[in-house]
Amino acid sequence: MSDVLALTGIEKTYNRGEPGQIDVLRGLDLAVGRGEVVALVAPSGAGKSTLLHIAGLLDTPDSGSVTLNGADLTGQRDMVRTIARRRDLGFVYQFHHLLPEFSAAENIILPQLANAVPEKRAAARAAELLERVGLKDRAGHRPAELSGGEQQRVAFCRALANQPALLLADEPTGNLDPETSDKVFAMLMSLVRETGLSALIATHNLDLAARMDRTVRLEQGRLVAA
Repeated sequence: MSDVLALTGIEKTYNRGEPGQIDVLRGLDLAVGRGEVVALVAPSGAGKSTLLHIAGLLDTPDSGSVTLNGADLTGQRDMVRTIARRRDLGFVYQFHHLLPEFSAAENIILPQLANAVPEKRAAARAAELLERVGLKDRAGHRPAELSGGEQQRVAFCRALANQPALLLADEPTGNLDPETSDKVFAMLMSLVRETGLSALIATHNLDLAARMDRTVRLEQGRLVAA
């Protein structure tokens, strides 16, 4: 199994050289294989979000390499990283971050337009994804007209709109009640499995983590098998 994501020797320090220096990541290594779903478990403040931001090309490590979908993006200029992010990555956060003035369908269409997908094809992709998550009849509704679980399902569709190689999710159901969380997570896993997508999903929920292929724990800046 080839790796869709490979982080090697990742180090990240805040306030470097100052009395309050914080070593967040210390020579961290992580590989996510194609079609593999990996759970990332970490206590609050351990550097989980920093790790996801580096994996998602939103932040740069102080040292180490980031390889995504076979391309070494270490030290690449911002435009190259932006193109790779649009093409190869999908993001889901604890809060849906949908654009309130646009409908569910439009929220899924817009990132495709930014990736130069023709509008007709983008609309068809949005309709397909919304039908998959049971929201076909809610396509024209704005986020404020949707429940929390429905909003997060739209966010999943938006993350998958450009058919990325890797999904990065930070507590994707952490803002939902337990029953809704379980249902929404099951739907996310179904989408991931159907498409053969790779995923790195951060969660505090050990029951959800157990439903993934592998769990790694972030401790003192390094990853250990859970």
